[in-house]
Amino acid sequence: MGIISLAFEYIFTGHIYVWENILGEECHEANDMFQFSSCLARLDIVPYEYLQTICAGNIPTEVRSAPEIFWLQIFQGIPSKIQEVGKTAGVEEVGRGIGTMLQEVEVLRLILRPCWHAISHREKVNIPPLKGFITIEGAGADKTIVQWGDTAKTIGATGQPIGTFNSATFAVNSAYFIAKNITFKNTTPLPVKGASGKQAVAFRISGDTAAFLGCRFLGAQDTLYDHLGRHYYKDCYIEGSVDFIFGNGLSLFEGCHVHAIAHNVGALTAQGRASLLDDTGFSFVNCKVTGSGALYLGRAWGTFSRVIFAYTYMDNIIISKGWYNWGDPNREMTVFYGQYKCTGPGANYAGRVSWARELTDEEAKPFISLSFIDGSEWIKF
Repeated sequence: MGIISLAFEYIFTGHIYVWENILGEECHEANDMFQFSSCLARLDIVPYEYLQTICAGNIPTEVRSAPEIFWLQIFQGIPSKIQEVGKTAGVEEVGRGIGTMLQEVEVLRLILRPCWHAISHREKVNIPPLKGFITIEGAGADKTIVQWGDTAKTIGATGQPIGTFNSATFAVNSAYFIAKNITFKNTTPLPVKGASGKQAVAFRISGDTAAFLGCRFLGAQDTLYDHLGRHYYKDCYIEGSVDFIFGNGLSLFEGCHVHAIAHNVGALTAQGRASLLDDTGFSFVNCKVTGSGALYLGRAWGTFSRVIFAYTYMDNIIISKGWYNWGDPNREMTVFYGQYKCTGPGANYAGRVSWARELTDEEAKPFISLSFIDGSEWIKF
């Protein structure tokens, strides 16, 4: 088990119970998980001293030789520290709530904190559904990298191929996940034309209310699996060749750079909306599309697939038709594909398929703000 996965094993689940007589009035009045985490840090609930020594470059031999044991000791020590605080406050029984309140406590910030100047983790990570409110932050997307190389054809523990869903280098199944300044990479090389089973996901998000700031997602086919839930990508870089942003999430991409590395023909999106009743879709606002090859803006993976681009620069790699019906002409009547005030040589609407839309101000309005994903209710960087 890698260091990051080990950390998640020792993040305690359960509700957050804040006891004023133990943690003080400041923690008692914390409005959300982030304020509460900061409060715990100031009260020295989490042992920072040893970590600060490491960040200064003085990495002890035992950490270099057995990092898993080191982190195990750190995380096992957290509950006893909480008990110690409780006794100091004169409280005999701290209670189950205090013992299980560390859903986050910025655990991954301890591992990936910015004072670690260059960290590359070769590791496959899966965050289970009950471990919500997790934030990870790297030292910069060019410095902190989590990478692995599975494909849909990789043989799993059962002796069978793991499939696209399980090929992800980093998978999140819980709510309120935040990632900042970190790279998620699938190291599988660009597949040759006609190859099968080469779907290789760098990141899969299957939980609701997830946000990404300044992150990079690197891969080839099926790089970013935006599977389910509401998601916000801000100032991110996403690279791939075929269907490299796909899934059935409800997601807003703002200020992102999308870069194609296709040798021949590729596709940027494959949105999976399957019903007119599904409130899902991808919206790209103030983004940039560059790269190589010839690129469709999207393919109609779902019968009611929905994707729009607004105020986005498109390089000359965009195929003039813009969109592909997945070989099913019936989908041309049900998909919703649109552009709004886009620029660049690839944004010319003259050659687009007849079933795509050049949106009016009124048509574009629901897609171009945080309200598209109810973002004002849950996005907190």
